[in-house]
Amino acid sequence: MSHFLYLVRHGEQQDAEYGLPDGPLSERGKRQARALAERLGGVPFTAAWHSPLERASETARIMTERMPALESQPSTLLMDCIPSGPTPDMPHSFQPFFGSVTPAEIEAGEAQMADAIDEWMTPARGDRHDLLITHNFVIAWFVRETFGAAPWRWMGVNQANCGLTIIRVRSSKPSVLITHNDLGHLPVELRTGLPIEQPY
Repeated sequence: MSHFLYLVRHGEQQDAEYGLPDGPLSERGKRQARALAERLGGVPFTAAWHSPLERASETARIMTERMPALESQPSTLLMDCIPSGPTPDMPHSFQPFFGSVTPAEIEAGEAQMADAIDEWMTPARGDRHDLLITHNFVIAWFVRETFGAAPWRWMGVNQANCGLTIIRVRSSKPSVLITHNDLGHLPVELRTGLPIEQPY
């Protein structure tokens, strides 16, 4: 029995460079979503969920329009969040990130991600292929969980817009990261959202 999670970061947001908290996809973001839907068209998905935020909801709508057998459901467990706070073993260079983050935001993020892991990082009784359309930090936390890494290690794990990460959840063995931030479906001009320019 195999349980596969297909984790997708939403497409590029319109006017994202202005720091808006949420909004519709840019034209490039829509193209990213369409390209990813074509890439995943042959996957026998069991179910799909997306963050209720507009940029993720629109990504889900565009993708499922091209995958008629699939309907995506909103889930607050996939909302953008801060998955954990600073810890004593965290490198000091990460400390500035938390300057404007409140303890309440950290507490809410920790609770959300604990529930998200309980919801999806569990072995299935039969073969499952689940699509999760969400946000950068959420995917980073799933990757961290796969490796059983220290809580702060989600920081510095980044996904491009409509990048694809696949995790296989197993019952008697640890989970496996099959691919991370796969951009093979996106031409170079559609590869956006990473903190540094890609060397290709």
